[in-house]
Amino acid sequence: MPSVVYQGKDLEAMSFAPNYHEWICSFFKPHLGEKVIEVGAGIGNFSKLLLMEEIKELCALEPSALFVDLRKSFAHDARVSCHHHSLGEIAEKYQRHFSAAVYVNVLEHIEDDSAELRTARSALCDNGRLCIFVPALPMLYSDYDRSVGHYRRYTKKELVDKVVTAGFTVFSATYFDFLGIAPWFLLYRVLRKKEMKEKNVKLFDSIVPILKKMEKLIQPPIGKNIILIAEKA
Repeated sequence: MPSVVYQGKDLEAMSFAPNYHEWICSFFKPHLGEKVIEVGAGIGNFSKLLLMEEIKELCALEPSALFVDLRKSFAHDARVSCHHHSLGEIAEKYQRHFSAAVYVNVLEHIEDDSAELRTARSALCDNGRLCIFVPALPMLYSDYDRSVGHYRRYTKKELVDKVVTAGFTVFSATYFDFLGIAPWFLLYRVLRKKEMKEKNVKLFDSIVPILKKMEKLIQPPIGKNIILIAEKA
């Protein structure tokens, strides 16, 4: 995973967003299977949710210095193997091995995301699933995005096209967090904030259960993020 940049403080702040992470994971649950690879696992916030599901193996990859904390978190869980590598560095060892590949706020950090998707396909077994969560809407791209190493924010069409070209059949691609667009635009485009505050994360997370119910009833036509589920073709 070349040129990957993570902002440790932001990952720490997002540890105070359990409702948000559970909401994302609810989309992935039916598609995980028994052997899951999580690319860019960070400090393991999302990994812990994956391990609450009926999976037998979790391969957690983290190429940055955050690997030290990731390894400590799962040192005593026999289901987890942690690797201080990118997917490309271990893909040959795991050809056609995994039932699902999970990318949560990671693909936007990878300069050649199309090549990464092709590598993910090679690591998946027949009918393996690809589970992606990324930031959306190029109009929201800000100095904050740049500072945390985002190469882009996606449109739905762009993401779907790249996934299909990489050899997947897309099951669903949906916008996520419609109501988050306005505050995000205000904070990071208008006010040009350069960091994510813990108190803001906690406040947002407190209203996530309401947002989840709303977006379950009415699929938003646009959103701050995109969730995509695809199958290896």
